[in-house]
Amino acid sequence: MRYAFLALLARQPAHGYELKQAFENAFGPLWPPLNAGQIYTTLARLERDGLVQGHDVPQEGRPDKRVYELTPQGRQALQFWVAGSTTGPRLKDEFFMKIILARLSGVAEPHALIERQRREYLQSLHDLDNLAASQPPDGDPAAALLIEGAILHLQADLKWLDLCEERLIANR
Repeated sequence: MRYAFLALLARQPAHGYELKQAFENAFGPLWPPLNAGQIYTTLARLERDGLVQGHDVPQEGRPDKRVYELTPQGRQALQFWVAGSTTGPRLKDEFFMKIILARLSGVAEPHALIERQRREYLQSLHDLDNLAASQPPDGDPAAALLIEGAILHLQADLKWLDLCEERLIANR
C-alpha cells in the first residue's frame, strides 16, 4: 500500500479517508476495501521514513484531521518504484506446491486439487466477465484494462491446470 499512497499523494495532499476513497475509486471492486487501521499504520510508517509529511488541520466541532503530503524523498522513492520492473513469473506458486506435495505424500488426490482450483478459477472468471459487462462504455479505461488483464491471467491459469492434469496425473 505504501506506493499506492505515495502515488495518490503525488497528485495532492490528503488525509487518510480521502486516500481510502481515491484508492477505492481507482481500483473499484477489483481490490478489497482498505482497512482504516492499515491506512493509518502505513501513513505513520511513511511519515517516520520521511516519505510523507503530515500536519494537523483543525476542524470545527470535530477532532483535528491529519493531512499528508509527499516529501521530495517520497517522490524520489515513488519514481524509483515506478521505473523498476515487477517480478517475473510466479515460480513459487502455492498451488503448484500443493500438487507436488500431495503427489509425493499421498495426503490428497492431485486430480481433486486441480478440479477444485479449476472451479475456483471458473467462478472468478465468471465474476470478472460480469464485472466487465457492467462497465459503462465511456468508463475508466484503466479499470477496463485491469479487468481484462485479470481475465487473461485466469484464462492462462486454466490452461496451466490442463497441463498439470495432463502431465502430472496422466504420467503417474
